[in-house]
Amino acid sequence: MELADIRDSKSRERKLMRVRPPPQALLIMPANKLPTIEFEWTPQLAYTVGLLATDGNLSKDGRHIVLRSTDFQLVETFKECLNISASIGCAPDLRNDGYQRKPMYTLQAGMVQLYRWLLTIGLTPNKTHTLGALTIPDRYFNDFLRGHLDGDGSVTTYKDYYNTRKNPKYIYDRLWLRFISVSEPHITWLRSRVFELTGSQGHLWKSPLLDQTRVPMWVLKFGKKDSIKLLNWMYYNPSVPCLERKRQKAEQFLVKV
Repeated sequence: MELADIRDSKSRERKLMRVRPPPQALLIMPANKLPTIEFEWTPQLAYTVGLLATDGNLSKDGRHIVLRSTDFQLVETFKECLNISASIGCAPDLRNDGYQRKPMYTLQAGMVQLYRWLLTIGLTPNKTHTLGALTIPDRYFNDFLRGHLDGDGSVTTYKDYYNTRKNPKYIYDRLWLRFISVSEPHITWLRSRVFELTGSQGHLWKSPLLDQTRVPMWVLKFGKKDSIKLLNWMYYNPSVPCLERKRQKAEQFLVKV
């Protein structure tokens, strides 16, 4: 063999080596072959399920889990709880809140096994109007409820001066907790589970339509006494994952231990 032929042969061999997949790539299993996993419940997992039941969704492709929110810290906490390596995307919010347009933060992660497990506990794609009961262990329901509150709920506090005309000392700290859902079966289930576990029943009502382009919202509302009980139940430890701005509103009503 000529020297030039030997060099050409070695060159072709080096090119083949460069495009040959590494050994570990050959071990990657197709998504449809991945074994089913029964995930172990933790406070972090229960919290993320609460977020997915409100601000999140399961994509139609059967593998991606998506969370969208205008609160970057909420999306970042979700990412940390599930140990997701994907980056958080940002785009202008196309909805107009009446004052300004807020950026929308999105985290999308391909997690086939977690996706399948979420289906078994009651989450589904296109869940907005069809979401119903979820299989949440009693032990972790307060973590789930905190995620639900952070995703689509509110903590409202204010000073009530209405009766100061009778007496200047009649100033009251008002507190309301609200949990919101478009799905009546889901919010009805949520109310019943909270009552079973805490004795707090709350008031369920349907918000009026502002215009025909919107859908009615169901609101589960708790007064001050029940709200204090629920806040202490949900924020049982300073280190629990949560949306910080809502915890700060609740801070004055938490029992110091």
